[in-house]
Amino acid sequence: MTTFEAGDITLHKVRDYVWEIPPDGNMRVPARVLASEALLEEIADDKSLEQLKNTTHLPGIQKYALAMPDAHQGYGFPVGGVAGIDAENGCISPGAVGYDINCGVRMVKTNLAYADVQGKEEELVDALFDAIPSGLGGGGVVEGDSDTIEAVLDRGMDWALEEGYAVADDLAHCEDEGVRHDSDPDAVSKKAKDRGRNQLGSLGSGNHFLEVQRVTDVFDEDIAEAYGLRKEQVVVLIHCGSRGLGHQTCNDYLRDIEQAHSGLLSKLPDKELAAAPAGSQLAEDYYDAMCAAINFAWVNRQLITHQTRMVFEDVFGEDWDDLGMDLLYDVSHNIAKKEVHEVDGEEKELFVHRKGATRAFPAGRHEVPKAYRDVGQPVIIPGSMGAGSYVLCGGEESMDLSFGSTAHGAGRLMSRTQAKNEFWGGDVQDDLREQEVYVKAQSGATIAEEAPGVYKDVDEVVRVSDELGIGDKVARVYPICNIKG
Repeated sequence: MTTFEAGDITLHKVRDYVWEIPPDGNMRVPARVLASEALLEEIADDKSLEQLKNTTHLPGIQKYALAMPDAHQGYGFPVGGVAGIDAENGCISPGAVGYDINCGVRMVKTNLAYADVQGKEEELVDALFDAIPSGLGGGGVVEGDSDTIEAVLDRGMDWALEEGYAVADDLAHCEDEGVRHDSDPDAVSKKAKDRGRNQLGSLGSGNHFLEVQRVTDVFDEDIAEAYGLRKEQVVVLIHCGSRGLGHQTCNDYLRDIEQAHSGLLSKLPDKELAAAPAGSQLAEDYYDAMCAAINFAWVNRQLITHQTRMVFEDVFGEDWDDLGMDLLYDVSHNIAKKEVHEVDGEEKELFVHRKGATRAFPAGRHEVPKAYRDVGQPVIIPGSMGAGSYVLCGGEESMDLSFGSTAHGAGRLMSRTQAKNEFWGGDVQDDLREQEVYVKAQSGATIAEEAPGVYKDVDEVVRVSDELGIGDKVARVYPICNIKG
């Protein structure tokens, strides 16, 4: 097959797993989809391809707009989308970052084996559910007063370190060491700060979760050793973001940009792509506010990590450091970052928008933590509760093919409403228990919305990433127990 027809959109095969929509009309660059034919069929089922084409209209966009193998329809910009936009003559788009700024994942290692956890699954899932706030609305590990919120927005994980919720090694194994120094708390509205005040250290709702897992497969022994992973090892995966503070920040700037830059908006095919021209006051303010929300999200995940360590101490009767509960890595998948990439043979600073896409830098890049610089950046790809997740390594081809990016998960196949019509939470919970996966959530509806059948095949998503060389397989993990909002 050399072409793929998706309604009135024709994609041309550039090479294996690379499909391109050539520029037409006001498209500034081609649109590319990185997918197998099977995944492309699923991506074509919603408005992802139309949204990807719309993205190519953004001023300053470079090379091509990209959809990762897990792409699905989002707000304006597809989830699983990547766009590198000229940081001097282009723009920045809140919709291309997403409402949950710095939604991301982190993996915490342990020195426990699966056999050490067997028989304690119910005790563990109950204790984690009691210790870690989840669901809609308020409730957090820290009730943040104004000074606390300001410090978290300004200093990120440095605040957590000073307050005793983190150790120095946590920062060393976090993207950007857990601090965006471009942050400005004054660029975040009072309403956003108020929404985040009592949510520090909470999972939230939707697809956010904490999952205790075991390593079932190791694909690259050398890199797994560098990451500290081995078969049958127990690890913990945490997936959440900036909660109501990030959502409100995105909403605030979308509305302001729509009003202040209506001329630019009128030239875009979808108002949900509202963008502020690079160098404008709103572009600078949004970037500063986004960086502050990024700091909030890192602290949020760190506080959940702290609670998790305390639970493991209680359940297993040892100090968390004796249990080897070190951070493997924390990486964002909703973010716009200033990065230098090669475009047409020249190095150029870009706003790299990743919405539902993970940075996947290869060995040698200075942005990769020292511990991993010789092997490449860890990439964490969550799957569904019934299919497991993956640890990848940033691939050598990622800088050329995808602005140093790969997928962020399995990617949804159906909406939450459809999922609740298709699945019953109690049945899903029972089915998973038969697979020795223990799940606890605030409601059965949440479990139904996140049923394994709701998601694409994570094995296929990861296979495509590996075949393309943008994210190389290192290890596979499978759930033991899971808590959700």
